[in-house]
Amino acid sequence: MIGTKMKTRQTSKKQSQAGTTLLETMVALGLLLIIIVGVMSMTLAAIATTENQGHLAARTAEYAQDKMEQLLSLSYGDTTSDTTVFPAANSGGTGLAVGGGLSPTAPVSGYADYLDASGNLLTSVGGAAPTGWFYVRVWQVTNPSTNLKQISVLAQTKTDAGPSGAVPRSTVVVLKTYPF
Repeated sequence: MIGTKMKTRQTSKKQSQAGTTLLETMVALGLLLIIIVGVMSMTLAAIATTENQGHLAARTAEYAQDKMEQLLSLSYGDTTSDTTVFPAANSGGTGLAVGGGLSPTAPVSGYADYLDASGNLLTSVGGAAPTGWFYVRVWQVTNPSTNLKQISVLAQTKTDAGPSGAVPRSTVVVLKTYPF
């Protein structure tokens, strides 16, 4: 009788140390999978935000500043330089004539240009968006008072990275006075 009790204790001790069952392993893997999916979704959101705000938005700011520098290099009264090409042509354009607009979806002819994904200027035929464009730049010149022109440039990407739906854009505004 004593020997039987000893045998039972040893058997139950061996069974409890036998290892994990298939069910325990599946539950542990299921929990691990749930955690990994949660971390991956946060990682993908972080990557998209970094691409949109860290890379694309910085490039739109750079391209808006580049266009602004090109426009500021024109004289105050220049209304004929073509700034849709680089370097600006002496004729065939709008120069710093009052006009234009800041709507990238409805650009005004003579007040918009397009860049590829690397920032290279693309040739636009008749003001239409050329194939392969990734950035659009639109500008507007207003005359709020005598001897003063306000120049606004907006640069925007064609699409964004990820599910946010907000395309990166940057706007630069300066005042140019006569005779400069």
